[in-house]
Formats: sequence, structure tokens, C-alpha cells
Amino acid sequence: MDAMKASSHSPLTRTARTLWLLLALAAAGLATPAQALRIKEVAAVQGVRSNQLTGYGLVVGLDGTGDQTTKMPYTTQAMSNYLQQMGISLPPGTASQLQLKNVAAVIVTAQLPAFAQPGQQIDVNVSSMGNAKSLKGGTLIVTPLRGADGEIYALAQGNMVVGGAGASSGGSKVQINHLSAGRIPLGAQVERAVPTPLNEGDTINLGLNASDFQTARRVAQVINAKLGNGLATALDGRTVQVRAPIDPGARVGFIADLEELPLETSTPSAKVVINARTGSVVLNQAVTLGPCAIAHGNLSITISSTPVISQPNPLSQGQTVVTQKSDITINQEPGNVIQMPASPQLADVVKALNTLGATPGDLLAILQAIKAAGALNAELEVI
Repeated sequence: MDAMKASSHSPLTRTARTLWLLLALAAAGLATPAQALRIKEVAAVQGVRSNQLTGYGLVVGLDGTGDQTTKMPYTTQAMSNYLQQMGISLPPGTASQLQLKNVAAVIVTAQLPAFAQPGQQIDVNVSSMGNAKSLKGGTLIVTPLRGADGEIYALAQGNMVVGGAGASSGGSKVQINHLSAGRIPLGAQVERAVPTPLNEGDTINLGLNASDFQTARRVAQVINAKLGNGLATALDGRTVQVRAPIDPGARVGFIADLEELPLETSTPSAKVVINARTGSVVLNQAVTLGPCAIAHGNLSITISSTPVISQPNPLSQGQTVVTQKSDITINQEPGNVIQMPASPQLADVVKALNTLGATPGDLLAILQAIKAAGALNAELEVI
């Protein structure tokens, strides 16, 4: 007899207890005074940014764990093109018949930092795009990395570092971590620099990491108080315009001093972030809870399946048939109405939610219902 039982309410699991512990630790931080951040931690100079690079390459030297070339024709085509570049021409029709068990087609990605100059080296990530079993021990051959404009900005090559291990024998397989992706530290050399507009004009713009009018005003006030009145102006909730020296050397020093200015942080807007896939719930320090009453019951569904064998009469030339007899039982326990007091602090909110004894999965629906009732003073964001 096969039985399956699903329950929407159970005692707090270890995951739930860990979640409440983290929330309690965050609540304990409310008693400490506000810490001063630096401007560089809440804003960045607009135009100073990194650029994404990508390329298609081949990893060689694998121990028989490469692509199955009969199913991945682009691997043999890429190897044939590479051999032609090296001056080796294959007879017509033989390229598609190559069995390259030690070669894998990969996608190479990298991030070109701002102000990177030709000759400098950057890290690259290598990921298999075929059916290679493992890239461990492989070597990436020269791969051009292109930007969004199609131009080549770096060349990647080197031995891969794969943070995993695996073994298989006799139909059994053991694997730790991911074997089809790796990294090459300092594996690409910059060939072309990307111009930045840092020294253009007599002003620079600071872009806040998050839109907030209060933070934008405070950034402008701190700059005017420390570096000179009238230098900074908050254009909107995310942009602060600052007058800067024209000389490149003086401008770099000005930006360095500006980024180190201390800034008192403001209380963020109340928000509850819910991850529906993992059941995680995160509340920030501004979340408050109004008085309300909640009834949360236990609903369990039990499905029992019993095999029933039907045999034909003797000499009837019939067949024995096996069928399933299913019994479905629904049991709903009465839910107690729990009064939730007003909770002006995060610690009070955590304590009030703990009294429900709900799992993180149930808590998602409870918080949404509290928000709909107008008792949760926070924005709900589901990711």
C-alpha cells in the first residue's frame, strides 16, 4: 500500500528556526546607533562602469570527458577551423567524422573593468555549452572576447580551475559541485581600452545605488558642507550633480576626497521580501505590524492506494488484471484565533509571527493576508 500525506501546517523546522534567529539578530541591531557610511558605498560616479565580454572557444586536454562530437557538430567544425588557421587542412568530408573526446565547446565570459588598459589581465569564466561530462584538467585555447559592439577587447587562454570532483564506475556515479564550468584567474589580456567620459565637462554626476530623495539630499548637503557651498545639487531621487575641477589630476583627487565623506544613513522604506521558490522571508528594520487577529488551521490530505487483483474464471481464456483502489481522506483541524498585538519594532514583529507556529511556506500566505487587511505596514515584494 502506497501512502502520500501532505500537510500545510507542521511544527517549525530547522530552516524556520534559522530564519527567525536571523531576523532576531537583525532586530537586535536596532538598539545600536546609526552607522555612518561613506558616499562611495551609496553612490558611484556615472560613466565609470564595467563592460561585459563574451566569446566562443574550445577547451582541449580533457581526459575523455569532452563533447560527444556526433551529437555536437559545432565542436568538430570549430576544431576544423582552428586547424586551418594553424595551416593544417583536413581532407574533404573528414571533419564531420572526427571523434574528439578530449575537446569541449565552451562559452567564455569576462568583465572588463573601468579604465582597464591594454596589457592588463582580467579573470574569465568558462562554461560548457555541449554535453561534456567535465572540464577538469582542460586548457582553453586562444579565444577572442567581444563586447556588445562586436569589437575584440581581450584574448583569453590558460589552464582551467574547476572546483569540483567526480567519479563513475559500473553504473554508479558520484559528483561534488559542478564540473561543467570553471574559472581562469587572470586568464585574459586586455587588447583595447574603453573610453570613459570622466574628464568631460565641468561637472560629474553621482548615481545612487537605490532611488531615495532623502539620501540624495543628504549627499548634496554633505558635499556642500565639506567641499564648498553650492558644489552639489540633487537633480532627482537618484542623481546628484557636482561641479568638479577641469584638470584631470585635480578631478581625480576631488573624487577621491568626495567618496570618503561620511554620510549618516536614513531609515529605509519598510519592505518584506518573499522568495516563493525557497520559502524565504526577509524583513527590514522599518517593518511594523498593526493589531489584527489571525486564524490558522491544519489541513492534511491522505491518499491511500491498495492494489486489487481480478482473476478470470478457469478455462475462460481471460487475463488477470491489476487495478488500484484509492481512498482519499481530508482532515482539517480547527484553527485558533490568535490576536496579534501592535508591533512597532522588528523584534516585536518576529515575536508576534513566532506565536503562529507557521512554516515559511504558510508564512507567505499569512503575510499577504495581513497586508491585504491593512495591518502590515510594509511593501511586499515577491521574487
